[in-house]
Amino acid sequence: MYHVVGDGKTNAKYDWIFKVRDRYESYFDTATLQPFKFIRNVDEGGYKKYENVTFNQGANTAITTNGIFKVPNCIQDVLSILYYARNIDFNRYHTGDKIPFNLFLDNEVYNLHIRYLGKEVIKTKYGKFRTIKFKPLLVKGTMFEGGERMTVWVSDDANHVPLRIESPITVGSVKVDMMGYRNLRYPLSSMVNFR
Repeated sequence: MYHVVGDGKTNAKYDWIFKVRDRYESYFDTATLQPFKFIRNVDEGGYKKYENVTFNQGANTAITTNGIFKVPNCIQDVLSILYYARNIDFNRYHTGDKIPFNLFLDNEVYNLHIRYLGKEVIKTKYGKFRTIKFKPLLVKGTMFEGGERMTVWVSDDANHVPLRIESPITVGSVKVDMMGYRNLRYPLSSMVNFR
């Protein structure tokens, strides 16, 4: 089982503009990448939300404090979808193709997609990489805008390491670059050259 944690917060000196303290946790199967449990504890500009979801993949249900919800096969949560996306064989798709997926959030099922944008070389602090570029369709929330506004670049090799994520947010924009990597399963063959 994977246990993935995503923490997000604004720099303390900008808290007076829009304070963010978010924590997301997902527990999912290493073989199927299907989630067992999802926890979301967010505080975004005074909006607070706590969500604890248990998925029963065999019964196609999601259990929350608000009840039991029917969900389709292969349902994803906010973090497990990132790992699911990393395991897509993008060589089967053409630029512009939509790859559908279902997401459970706020006691609702969303029919979303990832739009494949092709391949691109990007420069990072570690050097240049050949990447796979795509845009996930997002659900509008308190921080992220809805639609295909986020762009993701993953390494164009068997690892599909997330190298860069860019997205507009309610106040400004966010850019996330890989800070480091270790214990990769495969060689990082997408690196074109070192810094």
